[in-house]
Amino acid sequence: MDASEWDERYAGTELVWSAQANRFVAEEVADLEPGLAIDLGAGEGRNAIHLARLGWRVTAVDFSQVALDKGLTVAGDLPISWVCADATTWVAPEPVDLAMEAYLHVPPAARRATTGHAFGSLRVGGTFLLVGHDTTNLTEGTGGPQDPEVLMTAEDVLGDLDAFCRSAGASYDVVKAGRVARPVAEPGHEHGDHDHPGHELRAWDCLVRVVRLT
Repeated sequence: MDASEWDERYAGTELVWSAQANRFVAEEVADLEPGLAIDLGAGEGRNAIHLARLGWRVTAVDFSQVALDKGLTVAGDLPISWVCADATTWVAPEPVDLAMEAYLHVPPAARRATTGHAFGSLRVGGTFLLVGHDTTNLTEGTGGPQDPEVLMTAEDVLGDLDAFCRSAGASYDVVKAGRVARPVAEPGHEHGDHDHPGHELRAWDCLVRVVRLT
């Protein structure tokens, strides 16, 4: 889907995704000292808004202006800059403390580019955080994209980071990297973030959190 198609999708409903931050994003940023953050593929801004409420200064990047406008309406005067741009090519203008990608699903070459830009934007000691639908979700989980090309594993993402670090002379330390389960209410609610007692349905996500060393 291109920007105009996403604009149409975002315009067609009050919220496409949950108003609450993704559960894994909320868990992983809880122990971080607030600073400067970028949220690539921010959509309606639920994770950026969560960060801002914790004291972060956030730049939320997405190529759908409709989505960003909805986020701005919710965020009010929270310290968020809303940037309409392609998250796969956008480069942060200054070093940041947190670079985040949450459910940004693009083909492998675009994913590698985005991950490189994101990690490259970090200051030493900064955190890179990625959450997305795991490749195994296609056969073992529920919801999410049905195109295997845009799915990923933690190993794929670490490979992207390794490639960038070899070219940039950088390094990182892995905090978490693997597959995580996320209960969902019913098929089609692929970004649901609340447990639903009695339901056996689950989605499998890829979670990668690393700290930049050099």
